[in-house]
Amino acid sequence: MKRLIVTADDFGAAHEVNEAVEAAHGGGILTAASLMVAAAAAADAIAGARRLHSLRVGLHIVLLEGRPVLSASALPHLTNGAGLFAANPAVLGTVIASSRAARRELAAEINAQFAAFCDSGLTLDHCNAHQHFHLHPLVGELIAQVGPRFGLRAVRVPLEPAAVLRKVARLTLSPLTALTLPFAMMLRRRLAAAGLAAADRVFGLRWSGQMTRERLAGLIRHLPDGLSEIYLHPATAAYPGSAPGYRYREELEALMAPEVIAAARDSSVRLGGFADFIPCGTAAARRAAAHGGEAPHGA
Repeated sequence: MKRLIVTADDFGAAHEVNEAVEAAHGGGILTAASLMVAAAAAADAIAGARRLHSLRVGLHIVLLEGRPVLSASALPHLTNGAGLFAANPAVLGTVIASSRAARRELAAEINAQFAAFCDSGLTLDHCNAHQHFHLHPLVGELIAQVGPRFGLRAVRVPLEPAAVLRKVARLTLSPLTALTLPFAMMLRRRLAAAGLAAADRVFGLRWSGQMTRERLAGLIRHLPDGLSEIYLHPATAAYPGSAPGYRYREELEALMAPEVIAAARDSSVRLGGFADFIPCGTAAARRAAAHGGEAPHGA
């Protein structure tokens, strides 16, 4: 059986994103969204998610290019003069690797973001990080330690098989893939040791912000058996702070395209969120149940 999670990242970043999530869930194949709890339109996103009872919502931890949950004065090593996180992952990675005070701030902020999600009243389906910064070993370690206390059961591991991509379109080798692969494998091992689940594979890295309907339909048609996640960045239009060159509206249209919906309706494909696919007997599911999480159920 091909089990598929289709996720929208940056939920709460802007009303344009929230509108796209609601449209793609109601009229397309979107099954999940990852919420930025301190973003400008987070309250609107939470209200929308409460109306969409079948939408699985997770935490999109923001440690780069965003506003923290804690005050900037509590995070002097992590924020700039404008009270925002740094934009450069290499700079931030160096800071937290070299400063014990920065690591204490990092732990406090990650805890605060999980707590803010908990305060929303939504059920925590999964966790990932903006720009996949949880590939940093210290960030991944903290998520594995802190998340289960808030009912965390699954985390995205950004491992994208090039063999599947090549079945959809011509592909050139990416040096970034080789650079991040050891960190992704390390993250997978750390999560498994903590009893946290992850998809077998993730799609959206190579075509981030460029997921056309042809690519999305092709990926679904060529999915291997097992659990896959495809993530996108749908929005009704570009918005303040959006990434240059991202085809937001086109990604929204892809999620609702007839050929994409037809591919997802194949009898071999089952759509859902992480909560729908994690076996009841896993350590992650037992831990989530102890924290009041929903029992997994069919999509």
